Amino acid sequence: MIAIKELITIDKTSDTAIYLQVSNAIIHNIRRGSLRRGLKLPGSRELAGILQVHRKTMLAAYGELLAQGWIEMIPRKGTFVVKDLPEIKPTRIKNVEPLAKYPVKTIFSIDEKRFAPFGPSNFPPPGKLVINDGFPDVRLAPSEFYIRELRSVAKQGAFKKYNMYGSAKGALYLRETLSSFLSDTRGLPISAENILITKGAQMGIYLAAHLLIKPGDNVIVGEPSYFAANITFQQAGAILNRVPVDEYGIDVDKIEAICKKKKIRLLYVIPHHHHPTTVTLIPERRIRLLELAANYKFAIIEDDYDYDFHYTSNPVLPMASLDNHGNVIYIGTLSKTLVPATRVGFMVAPENFINTVSHLRRTIDWQGDSMMEVAIAGLYRNGTIERHIKKVVKLYHERRDHFCALLKEKMGSHISFKIPDGGMSVWTKFNKVDLKLVAERAAKKGLLMSDGRIYNTNAEYNASRLGFASLNLKEQDKAIEILSTCM
Repeated sequence: MIAIKELITIDKTSDTAIYLQVSNAIIHNIRRGSLRRGLKLPGSRELAGILQVHRKTMLAAYGELLAQGWIEMIPRKGTFVVKDLPEIKPTRIKNVEPLAKYPVKTIFSIDEKRFAPFGPSNFPPPGKLVINDGFPDVRLAPSEFYIRELRSVAKQGAFKKYNMYGSAKGALYLRETLSSFLSDTRGLPISAENILITKGAQMGIYLAAHLLIKPGDNVIVGEPSYFAANITFQQAGAILNRVPVDEYGIDVDKIEAICKKKKIRLLYVIPHHHHPTTVTLIPERRIRLLELAANYKFAIIEDDYDYDFHYTSNPVLPMASLDNHGNVIYIGTLSKTLVPATRVGFMVAPENFINTVSHLRRTIDWQGDSMMEVAIAGLYRNGTIERHIKKVVKLYHERRDHFCALLKEKMGSHISFKIPDGGMSVWTKFNKVDLKLVAERAAKKGLLMSDGRIYNTNAEYNASRLGFASLNLKEQDKAIEILSTCM
């Protein structure tokens, strides 16, 4: 119930009639926004009792408000503040304040340019085809199994403890489950104490960066590279040293040359399906990177965001599985395995790093969603996630082949691309056509896609990641037909 007694003050010594004091106070609070539009007000009898005035006084006050257009009385429902407030100022009110609006700007100064914008990110509009950056098909998610697992967790007494505050590292049940899964599938000889559960891979990148980097530290990234990681490192005060990425991954010779000249604090690498180019870092370069990290004592953030999605060969084991010196911080996510809205990721690192970074995590997010984490652990343990991965890998393989065939058939010499070994997108360069103009034309025809600018981390590539996984074959046919007409 609204605290209307605190909003209305009556002065019985005033020359102004009490009913006018009440009506004026209600108008004042409507203008301030304290009594919102459409709000149901107490009945006259109830409000008279609250304010300790005669009911006839309240009837007179409501009559005044009704006459001026501030309230409406709906039979059998009650008295409401009108949704369309009167534009003409009531003549009986003196020194009336204008309708309240929330401040547009702060009175104190802030550095609005301190943080680089990430760009808009909205749910896809209905009725539009979307070629995204490379996301899973959310229609295939095992939602029913997840909901069933959540219900099961909610009912079992053993899991009631997860309704309370817990560890910043994440639910132990999920960390134990993941330690076994990652050991079996990725060769990581870890325990639950080596794992921190995060809200997706991006939180892991942020936490690692802000623990490791001080302003002025040198960080090595690929060129091109994942734009969100670059922004995160720069916001932490890092100086970015950009190293070319070729068809075999990041150039390790150039990394060594930089290490001989500068003190490197951190190297960021995406070994599988590099973002944005989709190339895979070959084993020889992985081994040399580990040797360089040990010799020059820098950290490696190994972002393995879609390890499970390979179509033509088995994935190479993560560098973290070969790390004997404690250089690698291994980051993964379930956002690609399940759906982007499942904000569950993980960080694997030596125990002292996990302990320290968990304290940092607590300063921005006390803990994760424990019930969700336990439910997801259940999906791992009952085999749901493993079955889902097998199912979608087979389906995405088919979609990749169909999509690449369409690109070659419909767009030919207008574009250049290499069929990716895995992942969910094709890095596509547009030849002698302006990608920004193509994207504008496509949007007018109902197809939304990136204009490529987000990938221009240090150069103009006139290229884009064309995601195929979230489109079925008919949707791909339609999307590429539209795209081809926009050339």
